[in-house]
Amino acid sequence: MKRFFLIFTIMTVAAIQAVAQSFTLRGRVTDQDMNPVELATVSVAKQGKIAFTSLKGEFSMQLMSADSVVVKFSMIGYKTKTRVLRRPRGKQTLQIVLHTEDNMIDEVQVTGEKIQTSQTQELKTKDAKMAPSASGNAVENLIQQQAGVSTHSELSSQYNVRGGAFDENSVYINNVEVFRPFLVRSGQQEGLSVINPYMVDKIGFSTGGYAAKYGDKMSSALDITYKTLKPKAGKKQIVEGSLAASMLGADAYIGLGTKKLSWLNSVRYKTNSYLLGSMETKGEYKPKYLDYQTYLSYTPNKRWKLDLIGYISDNHYDFEPENRETTFGTMENVKSFKVYFDGHEKDRFITYFGTLGITHNFGTKTNLSLIGSAFYTKEQEKYDIQSQYWLDQTETSENLGVGTYFEHARNYLTARVLSAKLMFRHKAQHHEMEAAFTYKKEHISENSVEYEMRDSAGYSVPHTGKDLMMIYSLKARNTLDAHRIEAYLQDTYRFASKGGHTHFTLNYGVRLSQWSFNKETILSPRISLGIIPAYSENTTIRLAAGLYYQAPFFKELRDTSTVNGMTIASLNQKIKSQRSIHFIAGYDYRFRMGNQRFKFSAEAYYKALSNLVPYSVNNVKVTYYGNNEASGHAAGLDLKLYGEFVPGTDSWISLSVMNTKMKLGGKSIPLPTDQRYAMNLFFTDYFPGSERWRMSLKLAFADGLPFSAPHRELETNTFRATSYRRADIGMSYLLYDNTKRTKKSFLKDIWLGVDCLNLFGIDNVNSYYWVTDVTNQQYAVPNYLTGRQINGRILIEF
Repeated sequence: MKRFFLIFTIMTVAAIQAVAQSFTLRGRVTDQDMNPVELATVSVAKQGKIAFTSLKGEFSMQLMSADSVVVKFSMIGYKTKTRVLRRPRGKQTLQIVLHTEDNMIDEVQVTGEKIQTSQTQELKTKDAKMAPSASGNAVENLIQQQAGVSTHSELSSQYNVRGGAFDENSVYINNVEVFRPFLVRSGQQEGLSVINPYMVDKIGFSTGGYAAKYGDKMSSALDITYKTLKPKAGKKQIVEGSLAASMLGADAYIGLGTKKLSWLNSVRYKTNSYLLGSMETKGEYKPKYLDYQTYLSYTPNKRWKLDLIGYISDNHYDFEPENRETTFGTMENVKSFKVYFDGHEKDRFITYFGTLGITHNFGTKTNLSLIGSAFYTKEQEKYDIQSQYWLDQTETSENLGVGTYFEHARNYLTARVLSAKLMFRHKAQHHEMEAAFTYKKEHISENSVEYEMRDSAGYSVPHTGKDLMMIYSLKARNTLDAHRIEAYLQDTYRFASKGGHTHFTLNYGVRLSQWSFNKETILSPRISLGIIPAYSENTTIRLAAGLYYQAPFFKELRDTSTVNGMTIASLNQKIKSQRSIHFIAGYDYRFRMGNQRFKFSAEAYYKALSNLVPYSVNNVKVTYYGNNEASGHAAGLDLKLYGEFVPGTDSWISLSVMNTKMKLGGKSIPLPTDQRYAMNLFFTDYFPGSERWRMSLKLAFADGLPFSAPHRELETNTFRATSYRRADIGMSYLLYDNTKRTKKSFLKDIWLGVDCLNLFGIDNVNSYYWVTDVTNQQYAVPNYLTGRQINGRILIEF
């Protein structure tokens, strides 16, 4: 009994001592603005104890007392703080304030101009304001004038980059990839681009060697960031807007901004009837393009942000051709082509696009975003057009061909792409890290029937003497249901040499993608280095290399087989991603002449291409073979001089030379987008002694592209179209300038403008109309683009 009492006494004393040696630590962690810091780490290393703060920044933990207890508070994006408690007892309460990291390395800057040290150049939105345009897509017009970029249709917003097809360019809006309609086959059918120029804040564009964050395309990356409106200090809200109208359409934009909310809205209407009336094919053109877009950004506090983008477009293209007369050839060999039409074309493209993003800021330099997006398109292309033609030799009045064409199409397509993206970003002392994981769900269904009949002098072409056959006939009924998993990790490391005289910007990363349709997994490492050498702070040397895969989407999958004159399109599950290895060396030099600033850029590149899916281009329609059958290369040099040729305005001139080759069927041929040279000029000037009058001039001179007869193999691309030459000039007058008035009003300015599109009336060739005689000899009759037209404009900003 005594022994039991002794043991009980010892255990009681030990328990009392243990209780006396422990204590409870509670508290709250906030930032310097007294906002709670959630998920901050509270740790006592010597005791192996750790806790995390709640959404209110509060924490609680049981600890053992000692002569000193060291408690560490840490969070990504904040400076770590340590507190030492001396012989703590009972309950201890701490109020901890964490301060954000502010010791980022300073970048070398030139006053008024951001230095490009990566492969993405930042374009200015003001360069597109009031510039003459036939398509009405201001951002794409600006892209088309950059070095290494080409286009051969003023009606189209699409572009080729360094020998790549239209489909090889990725476009992002607020970190979400956007898509274009699939069935569009001509610039005339194209409506307004999803990129709304009134909402754009930043334009980042790269022609190659771009970072891992930009997806699986081989040629270029366009990164669009929409703006948010914030009132200036002392104001509760800000309102801005504009109204614009021209002979090609009308736009309305209004934006509202408070301290927590920014809401932008825009409605655009476009019609090309007036412009298309200048083409050689006469008839009734009824294109109508209408879209609405909204961007809402809500920031309830410094921790949370919600972004919403909504977009809907309804594009109609109705056309009833009547007649056409064309003269073509050389001065010694002139041919006359007359054709009369019967029938009509009726197309409609409806597109819905939306994104919803929620961003949580752990601090000023760390955030986590969850972004959901949805894209839906419903497209139909219907035409029945009969044409009866006469082809004559002008000098001898010899008839070369008389016949009939009949073209029919009933093409229907619906596509839906849903995605969810989790993105993490963190800025440290010298690093800017970014990682993301994306899941995409794709559904595409098509039902297409096309055929083309040719009759020459009473004979159906082709003919065997027994069978009546169409020269082209296609049927396609396909459905694609698949999902993709994409992920990337990249870091931008900025550092300086010993002594801080040479500055480096190193971007390195890797991208992973897996597609359920063909069970393919691809891995793309990428790296770039920007150097500002010690000998010249106005010089930047850029080097980049990377592996880029063009993951098949839908067009590339359509493999065709022809039996008894009927072509059947099916989806090829064995197709692999096309691959391009980029090697790039760039040089930038910034200088001044007088008080004007200039920048000269030169970039040499080589792209090694493999697993290519060959394709042909007709107008803006890209038709793929559906198999990985070729390899090749693209190499060239891009030069650009940008700056203030006239004080207060920006202008530029660019020159590009390129060589491409593709090995297909044992032959070496140029790529269908092989543009051997291109020159672009954009020049802005004011009238002497007045800033109210402004002139903008756009010049383009580019090599023609290879081509062959339709429904023939690419190996027969032995012809080359004539060069593309175009000049557009615009004159603008500032009718009302609020900055010059002593008494301010809600109006900001009013601009009146008049443009002369295709100033010199040059007949540019976009595609060819092929005439076949009874001997199956084909003649390429050029389809010319728009002629000279005058366009009047008004822009009201408030």
